[in-house]
Amino acid sequence: MHLEEFAEGSSFLHRLDPRVKFLAIIPYVLVIAIMHGQKGPFAALLVSTLLTVLARLDMRKLLNRLVAVNVFVFLLWVFIPFSYPGEAVFQIGPLTATREGILYVLSITLKTNAIVLATIAILGTSEIFSLAHALIHLKVPDKLVHLFFFFYRYITVLHEEYSRLKNAMLIRCFKAGTNMHTYRTYAYLVGMLIVRSYERSQRIYQAMLCRGFRGRFPVVSHFRLGKGDVVFGLSMAVVTVMLTVI
Repeated sequence: MHLEEFAEGSSFLHRLDPRVKFLAIIPYVLVIAIMHGQKGPFAALLVSTLLTVLARLDMRKLLNRLVAVNVFVFLLWVFIPFSYPGEAVFQIGPLTATREGILYVLSITLKTNAIVLATIAILGTSEIFSLAHALIHLKVPDKLVHLFFFFYRYITVLHEEYSRLKNAMLIRCFKAGTNMHTYRTYAYLVGMLIVRSYERSQRIYQAMLCRGFRGRFPVVSHFRLGKGDVVFGLSMAVVTVMLTVI
């Protein structure tokens, strides 16, 4: 499980100052979220798609992420058109889909994909430690930054522990079923995962102390604002303002 797969690259967006990325993405996402209709979200989706092209992301991995997100969006298409009041378009048995409901869920779909693509292209092209460092510079409380960093970073660690335990079960010819043996085995799996996670956390904490952690991480390299960062920040500001008037 690799959570920083889009951070590996050498595109223009990969080299940007993470502080500028945060200052650019936050208003951009907020504007998209409060949009109405379909024209604004569609324009935002085009901009976000352009950002993914500039980031030169792996399209297969990107599509996998979009599929996972749109599984939940699909559920909206199942329910909202038939429960939103408005002009009837078609009928399936006792259910009637309305034009307003279809347009409403279409707007949600466009906005969701625009936000996901922009977030991956801008924030996903930086390493998690760089993003945490940028948040410190932006005066976000240290405890929140550390909580964000550890939560993101050690999801991978927990997944690795889970994979080891699951492989051990498979080696012992475990086959899941609807019986007490299966339920008991999964209970043992959860228990062992908790125990191993605690033991791993103790080793991690000792390693942090050895590296000079005293409530804050010592940082050797610092950010330097360049011309490209300024140009990108101003460009995103202009695009964000333009989206508000569409």
